[in-house]
Amino acid sequence: MLFILFTLDSERYVIDATQVERLMPLTPQSPPKAIPGAPSWVAGVLDHDGLPLPVIDLPALALGRPAAQLMSTRVVLVRYPHAGATRLLALLLEGATRTIRLEADAFHATGIDLPKTRYLGPVASEAGSLVQWLRIEHLLPDDVKALLFPEAHA
Repeated sequence: MLFILFTLDSERYVIDATQVERLMPLTPQSPPKAIPGAPSWVAGVLDHDGLPLPVIDLPALALGRPAAQLMSTRVVLVRYPHAGATRLLALLLEGATRTIRLEADAFHATGIDLPKTRYLGPVASEAGSLVQWLRIEHLLPDDVKALLFPEAHA
């Protein structure tokens, strides 16, 4: 399988490349429009083909700090399954500059069950260290799904 590799501080993570619609640089000229009242890790919305697209700041979600404005920080449009449909969702990822190939069966459960971070999936050994699979489908808690996709919860 092909994965997009990224980092959260010094740790390495991957997302399944088949779930990625597009990868683009984060540009200071067109930052996400902030949405007051949203959780701090919802960076706002971007204009995507004339429609607003929710932006999740992954470092803010996982580490409690906003994504750094680095050359390696990317906006990654992913296909997020929700309410029987697939929605586009933008993720801010740091260090997202390359891809790697790993077999799905190379990943193994961590043995640690953290209900608030179900998006952190199994781990695999790669280049002498562990890499963890971020599961897009488990990224958003129910209250945030209702906030970002209100028409599906009406």
